[in-house]
Amino acid sequence: MSETNQESLSFQTEVKQLLHLMIHSLYSNKEIFLRELVSNASDACDKLRFQALKDDSLLADGADFRVRISSDKEANTLTIEDNGIGMTREDVINNLGTIAKSGTADFLKNLSGDEKKDSQLIGQFGVGFYSSFIVADKVDVYSRKAGVSAEEGVHWSSEGEGEFTLADVELPSRGTKLVLHLKADQTEFADSWRLRSLVKKYSDHISVPVQMLEDKPADQEDDKTVEAPQWENVNSAQALWTRARSEIKDEEYQELYHHISSDYGDAVTWSHNKVEGKLDYTSLLYVPEKAPFDMWNRERVRGLKLYVNRVFIMDDVEQFLPLYLRFIKGVVDSNDLPLNVSREILQSDSTIESIKTALVKRVLDMLDKLAKKQPEKYQAFWDEFGQVLKEGPSEDMANKEKIAKLLRFATTHTGESKQDQSLSAYIERMKEGQEKIYYVCADNHQTAKNSPHLEVFRKKGIEVLLLSDRIDEWLMGYLQDFDGKQIVDVARGGLDLGDIETEEEKKAQEKANDEHKELLERIKAEFKDEVEDVRMTHRLVESPACIVVGDNDMGAQMRRIMEAAGQQVPDSKPILELNPEHPLVVRLESEQNEERFSDLASILLEQARLAEGTQLSDAAGFVSRLNKLLLEMSA
Repeated sequence: MSETNQESLSFQTEVKQLLHLMIHSLYSNKEIFLRELVSNASDACDKLRFQALKDDSLLADGADFRVRISSDKEANTLTIEDNGIGMTREDVINNLGTIAKSGTADFLKNLSGDEKKDSQLIGQFGVGFYSSFIVADKVDVYSRKAGVSAEEGVHWSSEGEGEFTLADVELPSRGTKLVLHLKADQTEFADSWRLRSLVKKYSDHISVPVQMLEDKPADQEDDKTVEAPQWENVNSAQALWTRARSEIKDEEYQELYHHISSDYGDAVTWSHNKVEGKLDYTSLLYVPEKAPFDMWNRERVRGLKLYVNRVFIMDDVEQFLPLYLRFIKGVVDSNDLPLNVSREILQSDSTIESIKTALVKRVLDMLDKLAKKQPEKYQAFWDEFGQVLKEGPSEDMANKEKIAKLLRFATTHTGESKQDQSLSAYIERMKEGQEKIYYVCADNHQTAKNSPHLEVFRKKGIEVLLLSDRIDEWLMGYLQDFDGKQIVDVARGGLDLGDIETEEEKKAQEKANDEHKELLERIKAEFKDEVEDVRMTHRLVESPACIVVGDNDMGAQMRRIMEAAGQQVPDSKPILELNPEHPLVVRLESEQNEERFSDLASILLEQARLAEGTQLSDAAGFVSRLNKLLLEMSA
């Protein structure tokens, strides 16, 4: 075939780095390349099937979609051809010369040099075509877009180095053909039997027929009178989710997950359900094992694959699940939606809202089942996706209780930073007379664990949740109760321990404020611009002072996060609480020298701020006052 308009172009920088990794055998399981290429070919057929619903002229070359695989042992080549949507010259440059998927740069930074780990990372970024170079030292791509003339075909070729060539070529029919020139040590992938076994292993579930030439018996290979071999289907060509669950093996479920997610790791669990009645649809939902690098980009592409009556409609339909479940992968096949459904229609369709409600319940039930039956697997899931799930109570009030059951926290029960304790387990361990769930928020686990607010709780043996994720204070603003128990911030407002506190202790608290009224008034006057109030406390056992936030004020952790992000925060002043039995407070009360009183009072306030993780506005002044008092004490 003659070629025109030939030119050489350079790969995008990220592609060069990726190809270098591919060519140097980064994958430990090389056979996966075939799954990626067959999946791409199947997707091309699905896309054309959908576009042809609006323009049937695109099917001028026929409506029987298929993917064909052939090999030539003598030439050591492997060919994969589809009659799908095809590509224009511009499409080829964009799809094969660049990696448009967000987060690729972060992905490359995170490569560790460990082949097994890095191969899994590559899979998370859906760069399947480039896996060709695992087994090939040269790849030719011939493609013609559906609906364009034969003269508008394009030929792309590369040896996986810094450049690729591009030329116009006449192609008789639409679709894409890949010719892999296999490396000398990869001859196994030119073997027909080997290829058939790989198709059955990785692509049996694909709804498009995958075809190979019938194998001739050995005694007929040279007999030219025997009829030429015919193409035959190698896979079952039936969408897996349309089959009965009892007929599907776990391995098949996992392979479909790999196909729809471009993830080389396995799914932790899945839920396959067919709904009939008022709504008629099938769903297959997966929980991934690992989070992608761009999980925290709330604008990232996400969602489920949508089919209507087994016809692929679109990828990444985000209307089926809320944002806090953006890690879920899967398929929804509806019999109720029209084939010409658009993303705009999906946003306002009542059927979608009904399906969404059911799918959210399905996901939460699936996670609850995993937590109960396989707690170790659930813990691994939580370590990957826990912070995303914490967004749930603020976004989905209808399922707040279900989400709360799935949350895991670090607590004083273990003292460890690992978030592995549920609210249900906390309630089971509550002391007699305890009616509330207590928590403390801080910028890190160590600060939370050593918070002076915990001293009275340690003394009385009351467990406290230790919260240190950036989202935690936001979470607790929406999660104010669980299973009939109020959830209380130990550093906010007046502390009420209920029946755990004796009447004598309550009276002693009231008496302390009256007995030390003069001291409190002196400190209030000293810090009138810095604190809202000063009072005696029963929270403290070992520390002289602590900072408390007003009932309706923003917490210290959230205030610091918003200030760091340049956001305006409402004006408010904290409350300073003092331990009347601490020697420093006793010393302060007896101090008559106003300068020393001011210095010592300032040190107590600044210590309290440091203990809660707040950065001092005048650290040098604090050090100076502390040194001055130390010298006086040593004199």
